Amino acid sequence: MDRKRLLLLAVIAAAIAAFFAFDLRQYLSLEFFQASRARIDALYAAHPWQTAAAFFAVYVAVTALSLPGAAIMTLVAGAIFGVVTGTVLVSFASSIGATLAFLVSRFLLRDWVQAKVGDRIKAINDGVAKEGGFYLFALRLVPLFPFWLINLAMGLTVIRTWTFYWVSQFGMLAGTVVYVYAGTQLGQFRISAGLILAFVLLGLFPLIAKKALDAIKARKVYAKWADRRPARYDYNMVVIGAGSAGLVSAYIAAATKAKVALIEKHRMGGDCLNTGCVPSKALLRSAKLLSHIARSRQFGIERASAEFDFADVMQRVQRVVQAVEPHDSVERYTGLGVDCVTGAATITSPWTVDVATAAGSRTLTTKNIVIAAGARPFVPPIPGLAEVGYLTSDTVWNLRTLPRRLVVLGGGPIGSELTQAFARLGAQVTQVEMLPRLLVREDPEVSALLKQRFEAEGIRVLVEHKAKQFLVDGGEKVMLAEHEGGDVRIPFDEVLVAVGRVANTSGYGLEELGIGTTKARTVETDEYLQTIYPNIFACGDVAGPYQFTHTAAHQAWYAAVNALFGSLRRYRADYRVIPWTTFTEPEVARVGINEQEAKQRNVPHAVTVYGLDDLDRAIADEEAHGFVKVLTSPGTDRILGVTIVGEHAGDLLAEYVLAMKHGLGLNRILGTIHVYPTLAEANKYAAGAWKRGTVTRGQWSFLAAFQGWRRGEHGLGKVLAEVGALLTDKRKAYPADTH
Repeated sequence: MDRKRLLLLAVIAAAIAAFFAFDLRQYLSLEFFQASRARIDALYAAHPWQTAAAFFAVYVAVTALSLPGAAIMTLVAGAIFGVVTGTVLVSFASSIGATLAFLVSRFLLRDWVQAKVGDRIKAINDGVAKEGGFYLFALRLVPLFPFWLINLAMGLTVIRTWTFYWVSQFGMLAGTVVYVYAGTQLGQFRISAGLILAFVLLGLFPLIAKKALDAIKARKVYAKWADRRPARYDYNMVVIGAGSAGLVSAYIAAATKAKVALIEKHRMGGDCLNTGCVPSKALLRSAKLLSHIARSRQFGIERASAEFDFADVMQRVQRVVQAVEPHDSVERYTGLGVDCVTGAATITSPWTVDVATAAGSRTLTTKNIVIAAGARPFVPPIPGLAEVGYLTSDTVWNLRTLPRRLVVLGGGPIGSELTQAFARLGAQVTQVEMLPRLLVREDPEVSALLKQRFEAEGIRVLVEHKAKQFLVDGGEKVMLAEHEGGDVRIPFDEVLVAVGRVANTSGYGLEELGIGTTKARTVETDEYLQTIYPNIFACGDVAGPYQFTHTAAHQAWYAAVNALFGSLRRYRADYRVIPWTTFTEPEVARVGINEQEAKQRNVPHAVTVYGLDDLDRAIADEEAHGFVKVLTSPGTDRILGVTIVGEHAGDLLAEYVLAMKHGLGLNRILGTIHVYPTLAEANKYAAGAWKRGTVTRGQWSFLAAFQGWRRGEHGLGKVLAEVGALLTDKRKAYPADTH
């Protein structure tokens, strides 16, 4: 920090220190005003301009130094100067003082903050640069936010000084009027209708301001569509997309007697039913049966074999899809009261959706729109990929001949699940991942365990290999992968691209409406899942941040309820406890943060690990591998996150999801009876391992001495000596891995 900054900092520190050292705060209290009211009124009557100027200067100083007392001074302004003069004085003094505090914060701290955490607050800077004035105006309208904190915080951003001043001037005006008026009533020192009204206004002002702000924002975004707003609507809600999010949204609307239309251009059920969760789990089940047959010796069976046709396996997958299909069918939802429309939707205004159907085009008018358009596999632009042809998680289900040599591009959940399934069905599978390990979002030991299992099953796992080019060489398909500066040739018959999914955000009118997308290429929404238009919502894969069927359904509740009842009450989407599972073998299930995330975020945590090789049921099932790993807040049993690797890990995780959702700690899990012998006992044993890790060596020594005294082996003196040691010994008997 240079000399100018140090000098300014010293002056400000001295002024603040003097304020508290000389107890100047007593002069900024209602008690002082009451005691001095007569003298102040006489001074104002004799020297009105000088008194007003002195008050103005003190108010500016208090605000600029972020000292307590501005609210009291606002009330006093009403009592002394009246509504008009008091409002003028406070409005300009508070805005000038706030701007001075803003400039001081910017001069002293902005460069340092931007240098230290500029990358982390880039999103905030971008938002302020785009709509900083509106953000500031929103904060100024709601007095619940400490104004002094807003002054200092905005100084660290990129907002312009003049914008900060005039927005503050107008944004604080309504609140200033209410407070000054309250001061005029307090000045009478008696209960009156006006005084009661003033306090009612003070209480209601944040709510009124919020509603006014919402109305201003809505008026702004709807301005160019005003002439297209229908006088009446065909529907309360139109839902675009009949995947998990769309189905749940439509179901909730119909259940609440709203009139709802559900538009789907392909197949009801979306990706989950037709190309995702349902078919993949059906395929994994068949593959798992074959893996058990291959492991028959482990189960005491000398020889076992299976004859099968890959086409029959894939036909079974389709049979499973067809069995589940009625749950998501047009017939079911029509019976529930939903108008199901097959066609391509285009949003033409905030209240109209055009649908291109086989019978022609029709326009639906609606009070609200829920976008649940889902996502699709991302195909990277790798040279030659399109020419050699490729499969994705959408098209792989069309296979009826097992590829002899299969390359799976991607080491995430989808790629890993399909890698293991096809390998167990007899394909020679090479899994290629450009990052250092599989399932990179999980802890390193999880990735290592999965890689070890894959390689034991004959899968070739190539990490840190970046796909560079696809070509046909001598009639053979070849992928060139870059690794450690050289090229690795990988011949194959089919390649499955599983490098992630991207939200469907184009082709149905978002661009024309100006609805933006995030850096993750999802529809931009707020915490209520609203887009820039208060009546248009998005949920599921198209909205992010998670691409799971269960989170899509979870979001759909918020989107539907906020759309239908948001004028009465809105609900923020709750992402505090989000579980997920990768259905490889072993399964990998997680909720909350894991160890690598805790370290990256500098979250204090203790780690407890229970190995499933110790669990009776896992041993009996020949599945004695994997672990339960629990992160807790140090010194408490509060669960921060859980990772389970092993048989039925996704099922075992449910107990921890419930515990985290409802604030239950490991002590409650430890005190719960679990059936023996089950895999679920692993959760109790993990809680027991945590409990042992909280016991100190001194506590064990005391217990040993106490029990020895009860047996008559030694006197009471030894027990008392251990009590003394117990008060100072904090060493753990079973040291936990605490960070």
